[in-house]
Amino acid sequence: MPAAAQHRRTSTRLKRTVALAGLGAAVIALPLVGATSASAAAPSAVTYTSDLDGWIRQSLQVMAQNGIPGSYDGIYRNIIRESSGNPYAINNWDSNAAAGTPSKGLLQVIDPTFRAYHVAGTAFDPYDPVANIVAACNYAAQRYGSIDNVWGAY
Repeated sequence: MPAAAQHRRTSTRLKRTVALAGLGAAVIALPLVGATSASAAAPSAVTYTSDLDGWIRQSLQVMAQNGIPGSYDGIYRNIIRESSGNPYAINNWDSNAAAGTPSKGLLQVIDPTFRAYHVAGTAFDPYDPVANIVAACNYAAQRYGSIDNVWGAY
C-alpha cells in the first residue's frame, strides 16, 4: 500500500476514534447536564411498605442514625413473640396491666418505658410501629446491649 493511502487510512481511523470518544464523553455527561440543582442536592427519599417488613426496615434506618444496635432478625423474632406483628396489640392481663400500665404495640412497651426511651424524630405514640420498635430497641440496647440479645419477655 502506498504511503499516502496508508496515511489517509490512519488519519480517517483516528478521526472516527476521536469523534466516538467525544460522543462517549457527551453521553456520560448527559445525566449531569440534565440534573436540576434540587434533585442533585437531595437524595431521593426511601419509601417503605406499610407492613411489618417496612416498619422494621424504617426502624433500622432510624436506629442507625441514632447509634442504636439491632438487626432485622432480632427485631422480627421479638415482635412475633410479643405481638404476632399486630401494632395495636395490648396486654391487659399481666402484672404491668394490673398496675395500670399495660404493654402496647409491636414490642409490648409500657408507657413509662416508651416515654423514657422514645427517639426524637419518631411519632410520640406507642402504637406507631416505627416509634414502638425504635423505643423498644433503644431500651433493649441500654439494658441488654441490643434487641438481638433478648430471647424472652424483657
